[in-house]
Amino acid sequence: MSILNAIQEKMDSLYLKERTLAEFLLAHPQQAAQMTITELAAQSGSSTATISRFCKTFHAHNFPDFKQKLATELVQQTSTSNQYQDIVAGNPLQDIVAAITTNHLRSLTDTTQVLDLNQLRLAIDALHNAARVDLYGSATSGIVAQDFFHKLIRIGKAAAAFSDPHLQLTSASSLTSKDVAIGISYSGETPETIHALRCAAEQGATTLSITRFGINTLADMSTIRLFTSSAEVGMRRGDMASRMAQLHVVDILFIGLVSEHFEQYVPRLERSFQTVKQYKTGKEERKT
Repeated sequence: MSILNAIQEKMDSLYLKERTLAEFLLAHPQQAAQMTITELAAQSGSSTATISRFCKTFHAHNFPDFKQKLATELVQQTSTSNQYQDIVAGNPLQDIVAAITTNHLRSLTDTTQVLDLNQLRLAIDALHNAARVDLYGSATSGIVAQDFFHKLIRIGKAAAAFSDPHLQLTSASSLTSKDVAIGISYSGETPETIHALRCAAEQGATTLSITRFGINTLADMSTIRLFTSSAEVGMRRGDMASRMAQLHVVDILFIGLVSEHFEQYVPRLERSFQTVKQYKTGKEERKT
């Protein structure tokens, strides 16, 4: 799950009243999903103001929005065949194939659930209007940044992806209010990515983060926040499901951008495809 998992992970950083509320939600999620805000306040020993603040902390617009997301998660939880599978020593190959497939499908489903369409709209608009797009990410997130870079240059967007922390800062320092900087980090706590996005924000650039759902530094400091599933257990050691979730968000952004501005971007896609095809064919003919 996403919301309850995020609450569990951030329990120690919550205020006392919020922690009391969190403990009740973790212990009685089914009941909480059926309560009014007044009933939840009475049952959990908190207040309606605390509940409203708590919901916004975990990226819900209000309590009804929080309840809807919680109820959706609880329904999905009942499907035991769709749970994350851990690495097991000596597993038969067919079981490994099934486990990885299950993990990826679950990651995509969970990520779709926590995506905010309003934030997606802001992200697509910002990318379309950007004079330049910087992408920052380290390790696996750096690979995702490269993937998005490859997509953006195919439609003629001025873009660059950086994994080196010095280059991230160097590029970020030259951005302007016309530009967009995207920080990608599963944890949302990668220091180098945080520093680069903060530097970009100081130059006036629009900042966009792609992180796991929950409270994290990178999301908190971003203009636009997009989230992926935070329910990866065991397989997290290989960055497998998290990578798929990040690529899922990147693909949604790219297709949304191209679809929305079809007449502008599709000809560029076609031209880039035909150009690469022409030169590849030319090289092959020269070899023969």
